[in-house]
Amino acid sequence: MAVTHIRAYQQVEGMEIAALCNPSGRHLDGDFSDVHGNVGSDEPVKLDMSHIAAYLSLDELLADDSIDLIDLTTPTFLHHEQALTALASGKHVLCEKPMARTSEEAGEIATATQSAKGFFMPAMCLRFWPEWAWIKEAIDDGRYGRVLSARFRRVAEAPAWGQSTFLDGKKSGGALLDLHIHDADFVRFCFGEPKSIYAQGHTKVSGEIDHVLAQYDVDCGAAVSAEGSWAMTEGFGFSMEYTINFERATADFDNTREEDCLKIFEKYKKPETLKLNAPDGYAGQIAYFANCIREGHAPSTVTAADGAGSVELCEAAGRSIESGGIVAL
Repeated sequence: MAVTHIRAYQQVEGMEIAALCNPSGRHLDGDFSDVHGNVGSDEPVKLDMSHIAAYLSLDELLADDSIDLIDLTTPTFLHHEQALTALASGKHVLCEKPMARTSEEAGEIATATQSAKGFFMPAMCLRFWPEWAWIKEAIDDGRYGRVLSARFRRVAEAPAWGQSTFLDGKKSGGALLDLHIHDADFVRFCFGEPKSIYAQGHTKVSGEIDHVLAQYDVDCGAAVSAEGSWAMTEGFGFSMEYTINFERATADFDNTREEDCLKIFEKYKKPETLKLNAPDGYAGQIAYFANCIREGHAPSTVTAADGAGSVELCEAAGRSIESGGIVAL
């Protein structure tokens, strides 16, 4: 995720990468050519370090008065301590998802943001992804009528990187917390806090839930579900999708269709592929947060409370899987 965020910073005007920090010392030469991810460009990243500081400890980084924003792209189990420390330093903080390993820890971060000098934003990039921001607007403005059903799907083979943390469910929370949280958060974003959740799932690679299928009871009455997985067999790759059925249209997104990823089907009209031609959600969230900092107002598109609420929703799904029953929220 550090490489993914570096690419995003390079797309945002007025942002300067001023320092890197890694206690292991890896990649502090700015050469990330061997690092790859699921989504976005796979072009090698190699930074010119002549004007970029390199630190082995977070304390050293936080002591650098030239730094305005700290971006935490560290393993999940480190977020709680590092976010609190960074906030206490007075810096602005962008924290990768999930915001913390547990909802209790996430709640402590959210509480700390209320008195912090700097702003805090959890990196829930889906809220800024062009095709997902578009569907949120379509739901909100009712252009196709009310939503009858919504299905979200994010499935992949097990991560090929960071396996010492990702595949240790005690540290990562498994796919339920690390991957599925994107869609849990987006369900809350579009439909509000669900009234209850029923989920099924199983472990495969992490010791925690690595495949989840969740059904949400939402206020508008739509049939809303989300599926997330790290349990696909090697070679499957990565897929993120949604299908939203409105009264007068069906919107369908599938990233594996690449240029034709977003299609809209309306009665009596030819199916249409929508080309939004906007930066991806990583650049979108960073541009938004940078603008909040410049204008002096805390983020509202996604807040610390949202980040904590999404962890709570994933934990509720875990309780439903464990009990086999519906969990009220």
